[in-house]
Parts: sequence; C-alpha cells; structure tokens
Amino acid sequence: MINVSRLRIGSNKIQCPKCSHTRKNKSDRCLSVTLESDQSYVWNCHHCGWNGGYSPHFAKQHYYPYTDKKIYSVPKEIEKKHMETKYQEFFKIRKISDNTLKYFNISFSKIKFNGTEKETAIFPYIYNGKEVNHKYRSIDKEFRQTKDAQRTLYNIDCLSEKRDEPLIIVEGEMDVLSLHECGYTKVVSLPDGASKEAKFRDDDKRFDALKTHAEELAKEQSIIIATDNDEAGKALALELAHRFGKDRCSYVDWGSITLSGDIKCKDASDALSYGATDTIKLFIDKAKPYPVEGLYKANDYINQVMDLYEGKEEKPLTTGYEVLDSVYRLMTGVFTIVTGIPNHGKSNFLDQILVNASKLHKWKFAIFSPEHSTPRHLTRLAEKYLELPFTKGATRKMNEAELLQAMKYLNNNFFFLESREERPTIKWILDKARVAVIREGINGIVIDPYNEIDTNDRGTKREDEHIKEIISACKRFARTHNVSVWIVAHPAKMQRNNDGTYPIPSMYDISGSAHWHNMADIGLCVHRNFEENETVVYVKKVREQGLYGEIGECLFSYDVSTRSYREKITEEIKEEINNIDAWWKD
Repeated sequence: MINVSRLRIGSNKIQCPKCSHTRKNKSDRCLSVTLESDQSYVWNCHHCGWNGGYSPHFAKQHYYPYTDKKIYSVPKEIEKKHMETKYQEFFKIRKISDNTLKYFNISFSKIKFNGTEKETAIFPYIYNGKEVNHKYRSIDKEFRQTKDAQRTLYNIDCLSEKRDEPLIIVEGEMDVLSLHECGYTKVVSLPDGASKEAKFRDDDKRFDALKTHAEELAKEQSIIIATDNDEAGKALALELAHRFGKDRCSYVDWGSITLSGDIKCKDASDALSYGATDTIKLFIDKAKPYPVEGLYKANDYINQVMDLYEGKEEKPLTTGYEVLDSVYRLMTGVFTIVTGIPNHGKSNFLDQILVNASKLHKWKFAIFSPEHSTPRHLTRLAEKYLELPFTKGATRKMNEAELLQAMKYLNNNFFFLESREERPTIKWILDKARVAVIREGINGIVIDPYNEIDTNDRGTKREDEHIKEIISACKRFARTHNVSVWIVAHPAKMQRNNDGTYPIPSMYDISGSAHWHNMADIGLCVHRNFEENETVVYVKKVREQGLYGEIGECLFSYDVSTRSYREKITEEIKEEINNIDAWWKD
C-alpha cells in the first residue's frame, strides 16, 4: 500500500500506487499524504480520486470507504440515420440550420419509448471531448437519457473558450441551439427538466450536473440565467441564482417579449422560431441584474415586508442549549466573530455548536482551520457526535464500529478547505466555499483563526483597512449565499490580573482593528474558569437584538467523559429562557 517510513510529519506528495504506473507522466506526485506523529495518516490522489486513512489506534488496516469514484455508464453506439422528413420540418420551423446541427453533432434514429418506436433526435453530451451521455428527444417531445450516465451540462466544453464572456444558462438543448444561431456560443443547459417550485435542497438530483462542474462554474464571474417563462422556468431561475450567488447573476425576462399575434414569448427557441433574432440579442445583452445591492424603491421590498408583517420571516434556530438560546441563536446570513484568550476553548466550543446544528437542523459546514490537523479535528468532531472519547481515559473510548459510523456522518456533513502549498488569501477561501455551496449545499463556513489568512495581497493598505475588506467580503458572502460565517480572532496580548487570571477580552481587544466589533453581526467571547471547570460564553455584540440574540452571558461545564459541553441553568436564567421562548413563539 503506502510506505510512510521515509515521509516527514505533516504534508507529503508522492507517486500514487493506484494510478501513477498507468499514466504518461509516471513521476507525477499526485498523491497527498498527511502523516501524524503517531504514524496515523490520511491520503488523497488528485488524479484518480483514491483516498482513505490509517490509524494504529483502532485497526491494522486501511480505510477508504467514503469517496471512491463512481463508475458511470457511457452511451452505446446506435444506428444513426438520415434526418426524417418530420424532423427536417421541425428544425426548419425552429430556424435551426444544418451547420448548427453539425456543430453539435446531432444525429437521428428510431428509438423505442414505452415500447413504441419513434423518430428521435440524439443530443450528445460531451465533456472534455468525450461523449458521456445521450439525450433522446422524440418528435412528439418524449425524452430519455443514457441510463446511469454521468450528469453534465449540455455544451459544457464551451467554458474552455471565451473565459471573459458571460455564461448563459438555459433550460433545454433546443435553447442552446437557438442562441448558437444568434451568435452566442458560451451557453449551457441542465440535462433534466425543471420543477414547478423551487425546493432549495442540496440532494436534488436535477442539479447533480452543477456538482460535476462546481470548480469550473465557480470561476465564472458573470452568469445570465435565461430559463423558460413559465412557472417551472421561474422556479429553476431562483434555484440557479441561489446556488451561484445573485451577485454574479442576471436574468432574461422572456415574458416581456411579445411575438406576432400578441403571443407571449416562452423561451429562446420560441423567439427564434418567430424570427426575433434582434430581440433575442437585445434581451441577452441587456439582461437584468438581480437586486443584490444598490439603489432600490420601497416596492422592491414589498413581499419581504409583508412576510415580516405576517410572521413568515426566517426564524432563528436553537443551538441545542436552552441557556445559550436565551442570548444567541443560529441564523443564516449572519456574520459572527468568536474571540477569547488562547487555550480557553474557542474552537472546541464552536465545534460543539457546529455538531449540534448538523444533528438538529441538518446543516453542513465548510471549515478552514489550518492550525488544527484535519485528522485530529475529525476525532474531536467525532467525539462530540458520539459523546464518547477517542482515546482511553476514565470512561470507555469509542469502538471501531462507532468511529466508522461517525466518520461516515462527518464525511456527509463537514468539508475542509486546505491549501497545502501556501497560506491562502480570503479570496481563495471564499472561492472554495462557493464551490462547497454549489456542490454540497453547505449552510455555514468557519475560518479558524483569522491570522492564518495570507495578508500579502493587501499591498500598501494599513492592517485595519485590510481587515475591513476581509470582513466585508465575508459578510457579502454570508448574505449572498444565505450561509452563516464564523471567524475566530485572537485578542491582542493581554496582561494578567493580580491573581494570575486573564481579564475577559472585549471585541475591541481583538488584534488589528476596531472593525471586529463595529462590523460583526454577533460577537462571542469564550472564557474559561479553570478552577471551577466553568466555561462562560459572553455575547458582546448583537446587531439585531431580539431577533437572533441579546447582550448577555451563560455558563457551561465541560464533561470530559463525553467530550461535550453541559449547560448550567440557574433559576434566574430559567425565567429568562421562558420569556425568550414565549417571544419567539409569539
């Protein structure tokens, strides 16, 4: 398997025993191996996808059950025939030329649909120059695809060209062909149809193609959404804008185009069939940006205001602790700063909140935490998930089956942002987070700590100016993608009190800038009383008091046997909790 005897502690790159011998460049070090001091290690091949882990603590064997690459079916060769008369007429009416049909390699045959043979157009889905899927469209508009084929976007290879042009996303293959006739070549469509309502679910199979191309799509700076002008098309547009972020999206309103005979336009194919080429170009070139920021009228917010009036706004969610809920609750789109004296449990407590949110609300997280070894970090998350220690102690440690259960859970809900070459900039972190939003549907991002962000890109800016830019970028990302963002930031070096203890830091004590306090939506301070085995969580800043928090504090104890935090509830706090719960229910 992997010989680690000559590897150094930390990150290593070596040849992959699974694929290197099959490649043209056999010397390429495509396998990343992270080795710990106890000889446990994890690995991942950036070429073939082989990965896994090994630990001497629980078994003398390797584990790689989670992310082995899926084997997809590929289209079979079928007898392709000359264009049938009906299809000749169909494409003629739609004003699709022979040159366009040849460009997209569209062929024709007779295919059975539910036992009935029908004249069929075959749209090949090509990815990296290879046919990976076939879409079959009968003359009477029945559809089939290659069974178990990899889900890709139609015409996805167009992204390799004209990087500076906007990417246009339409609803079907015919719309791609229609816009090609109008001179737009950077156009893609989803392989599956639209739903009548937006579901915003990360497990929606209709969007698997976006996951396939998440990294390529994350690089696109400008996206035009040109889906159909019907209920399903509008729902699809909302889903796409949510996944890509409205800050880089604009949309085409086909419904505002009136065709001959006072017919309302449905899509690009519809407009082209009526000869409205110039109109199509006008609407594509002047696509309307989504209202993200800028100057707006009151009526732009009428629906949101009515939702607030009728009590339909998003409600804050429980943290899993009654005592903490009285001063702090979870909510998407919120930017939180967590501070505290080093070794007082900031990261540990935040991990607890993440696990609680994952278990209670099915939230998923992307974590940038270079100060912590990812394998070690996973053991701490596993402890909180199982409420069992990873290592031997006063109580029994988790067994191997429990550990693997926890790893399977964490594999589906926690994702780690790692730059193994150099310290990343905030742009790098948020670009990878954008991929995680598209591919995994994450609900929260953690940057722990701030000082691991590369600041060499600040140029001549003062430190406080650069911090302001970083905070602004995080807040925009939180609101645009409707996710929560936490940043752990250390206070400046503080003087001990006369009794040897440290004072409780304020948000203004954070190193670098007062912007940490001024720009945060929530400011938390985690402070530990070692003598009493108490952890105090102070809520120092709340932008929207009464909505997702209040200025205040709450007590916890750390249970070593379960590696979890336990809340301490006094009678005074009980009364406050009851009042808060009554307000939220009201």
